[in-house]
Amino acid sequence: MNASAKLFVFVCLLATFHTAHAEAPLRPNIILLFVDDVGYGDLGCYGSQNATPEIDRLAREGLLATDCLVAANVCGPSRAAMLTGRYPMRCGHPISRHNTTKYAEYGIAPEELTIAELLKESGYYNKAVGKWHLGFHVEGSHPLDAGFDEYLGLHSNFSSQLEGADTLYRNREIQEEHIDFEKITSLYTDEVVEFIKQEHEQPFFIYFAHHIAHTPILPSESFRGTSGKKGKAGIYRDFLLELDHSVGRVMDAVRDAGLNENTLVVLMSDNGPAVNGSAKPLSGGKYVTMEGGHRVPAIFRWPGQIPSGTVSNAMISSMDLLPLFCHFAGTPLPNDRTIDGRNISDLIRGETNNSPHEAFYYYNGLNLQAVRKDKWKLHLPRTIADQPYWAKRAGGNHMKIHLSVKQPMLFDLDSDIAEKRNRYAQHPEVASEMMRKADQMRSEIGGLNVVGSDQRPHHLNNPHEKF
Repeated sequence: MNASAKLFVFVCLLATFHTAHAEAPLRPNIILLFVDDVGYGDLGCYGSQNATPEIDRLAREGLLATDCLVAANVCGPSRAAMLTGRYPMRCGHPISRHNTTKYAEYGIAPEELTIAELLKESGYYNKAVGKWHLGFHVEGSHPLDAGFDEYLGLHSNFSSQLEGADTLYRNREIQEEHIDFEKITSLYTDEVVEFIKQEHEQPFFIYFAHHIAHTPILPSESFRGTSGKKGKAGIYRDFLLELDHSVGRVMDAVRDAGLNENTLVVLMSDNGPAVNGSAKPLSGGKYVTMEGGHRVPAIFRWPGQIPSGTVSNAMISSMDLLPLFCHFAGTPLPNDRTIDGRNISDLIRGETNNSPHEAFYYYNGLNLQAVRKDKWKLHLPRTIADQPYWAKRAGGNHMKIHLSVKQPMLFDLDSDIAEKRNRYAQHPEVASEMMRKADQMRSEIGGLNVVGSDQRPHHLNNPHEKF
């Protein structure tokens, strides 16, 4: 090859390099749609007979994860783990709080670093809209203390019976007292849509934490009857259609604002469904350690970066969002603490389908109740007395199963996703290895009557009791 030819090849390679890097998005906008108590069997894209057209479209345009696990089967600990990338026991928030004296000083620890705080280091503007539930009135635990520049929402679950639980806040100030629950989803969606429409000099992160489908099951008037179903099941489906409509409005705003190609959108549920929803084909639901309590819908969409219409069966976790978002933002992870989440950028881009997790640990409050490794899931013995307050009795909830387990149970989730066939007797060596892992994790982040070497104190007396 003569000199001219070599020069030509070099120039072509250089042009290709620059073109590729010019097309690579810089610090994408990130929108996290975190839904509440929505289960596998509630969404059309996960096999439900009830279509959720906007969420289903989101899945068609991106990646649908079939094996995404949240770190807790109830609201508060799940949110703390997602925002910090750390198990609830490690980040000091293993119990779901209530609006009572016992929890007056209990919130997400100010020493913890959240997604918002880390993204701020890379120049992101952060907005939180919706349910907080992590100690809004506790010093250092407010959204504005956790890295968010703006906040609009309710400090916890909605209730018209508990003082302050129907108060809408903007930042730290009361915007409206005794708000009607039926208008909240529309109000939140308006807020997010108007924010997206604005001119933005910085990349942004929106944390949109819905109340749907947590109780009360109260769809707004314009959505009542839209599912065509009657009774409680119909009202619940109407509620889901209102959520679906909100998702569609947010996505329309992204497209209309010309942000489609540089916005990563993630939809994920905080835990499995309560008594009104469905986790099919999984067993159990919210409050318990079955897959129905921890395995949740998770959808990732980013045109040009995430192949459309893809499905991943790899085990991932809500805790992976922190390292994932930091990776795309160019923010280094902190090196002074353990991050339990992993960077799944290669996985959601379709470059691998291998899980980055060697194991996953299912805590229920302070009690380590199961361990996952590859296809195997080992349930550990437990009693009713071991359970946190939300799982001490079934209370008529048919999804609260295996609250007490006398002997270990081992399930092959690849062939038995509903956890029906105990394989412990056939594979005692697998169970023994997983029991060793459980012992190691208890020594590291704690357990019942065990203080871990890397466990942030929660400072609650009788943590497994509600009062």
